[in-house]
This record gives sequence, C-alpha cells and structure tokens, in this order.
Amino acid sequence: MAALLNEDLAREYQAIIAYVVYSQVIRGAEYMSIAKQLEEHAGEELKHALIISRQIDYLGGTPTVTPKAVAMPGDAKGMLRADLENEADTIRNYRQRVRQCEALGEFAMSEQIREILVDEQDHLIDLATALGEDVPVIEA
Repeated sequence: MAALLNEDLAREYQAIIAYVVYSQVIRGAEYMSIAKQLEEHAGEELKHALIISRQIDYLGGTPTVTPKAVAMPGDAKGMLRADLENEADTIRNYRQRVRQCEALGEFAMSEQIREILVDEQDHLIDLATALGEDVPVIEA
C-alpha cells in the first residue's frame, strides 16, 4: 500500500508544480478566472501531499521526493487539458485506494482519501467548465 500511495504522492507533486506554473503563464482574458482557481488548486494539492505523506509514514514507508513528469503545453487549452486528464487519473487511482484501504481494514486511511477525492472532483469540474466541456465520466 505504501508503494501505491507513493505513486499517488508523485501525482500530487506533479499537480502542485503544474498548477503553480500554469496559473502564472496561462494567457487570455477568458482564462483569468481559471488562473486564480489554479492557484487555489495548488494549495489544495499541497495539503493532499501532506496527508498522503503522513499515511505512507504510518505504513512504515518513506515518502517519495520525485514528482511525475509535468507536461508543458504551449497554450492555455493544452494546459487545462493536461490538468483535466491528470485529475481524472488521480480520481481513478484514489477510488481504487479507498477500496484497497477498506479491504485491508484501514478505514481511517480510506476516509482521509475520500476527503481528498472531494477536492479532486471539484478540480475536475472547474477544469471541464473552463474548457467548456461536460465533466468527464470516470470509470473506476
């Protein structure tokens, strides 16, 4: 479980970096509102990273220090699309973690991850809205 959570932690680091950078370099009047939301998302992702790190330590593991690679598309839509796809992956993975935690009897850990899922779903909604799309259905 610690190894799986370390993969999740690497995704949280990726999200922090992407949201920090994208919020500052995104251009266009139509994206100013989402740029501010991306700054807020960065802070929420940091909180997630701290929660996941704590759970890894609880399991006797060592939290990773390496983020997943961050895409750097050349335009605002590409940045938002990259974030949307990453959020969908994160949601898919955290849904699996909840089931895995419960199968192991780690109910408190599953609750921590459920709380993270609420934020991740909100991020997905914000990004889809900014792209003018329906929120993607995520198969778990």
